[in-house]
Amino acid sequence: MKPTLEHPWNLSEAEALTLQQQLSEKVVKTDQLSTVSYIAGVDVAYPKAGNRLVAAVVILDADTLEVVETQTAEDEVHFPYIPGLFSFRELPPLIKAFDKVQHTPDLILCDGQGFAHPRRFGLACHLGVIFDVPTIGCGKTRLTGEHEPPAPERGSSAPLMDQNEIVGCALRTQTDINPIYVSIGHKVSLETACEWVLKASPKYRLPETTRQADHLVNTLRKALGNS
Repeated sequence: MKPTLEHPWNLSEAEALTLQQQLSEKVVKTDQLSTVSYIAGVDVAYPKAGNRLVAAVVILDADTLEVVETQTAEDEVHFPYIPGLFSFRELPPLIKAFDKVQHTPDLILCDGQGFAHPRRFGLACHLGVIFDVPTIGCGKTRLTGEHEPPAPERGSSAPLMDQNEIVGCALRTQTDINPIYVSIGHKVSLETACEWVLKASPKYRLPETTRQADHLVNTLRKALGNS
């Protein structure tokens, strides 16, 4: 699985901001999903030693949520740690991991933000645009915007508002458990994004895509002696 859109990664902060703005115009906010057989989760870890990143891609059966494939990759850091520009730091190793994937995912759930981003272009948007694949942002924490508390029942949600614009929602995936933050990545509407996040979260607060990718990337980090 290779990107359909490529750009340099060794950029200055100003160049990254300009490119981010340009690419944000390519985000598709409506459903462009056909049959979804495989869904993917992605995660990136920062080993304590050295100047490297480790990335994991986990492919799950969309119906059973069973893992059908895992791939990992390492890469040198190409971009500094700048809030709001994490995708320029984390996507290069993810691209390497996706290059190994045999089961092409129909939908990718990212452990991070999509449209719920100060410039409306978080990692989920960036990943979706360069691969031209439907993606969803699913963050553990809020990056931008405000919301009212959703009702306590599983499936309840509240719109995440930023500058009078709905940028995502706070979604309760389990009853009486803190919500997670869902937003459009690419080629998925917000309503559909919430439906898929709920489907991928039958037992726990976080979707299985995130849980499996997080476990894999941390196992790799420990195996490298950087726990």
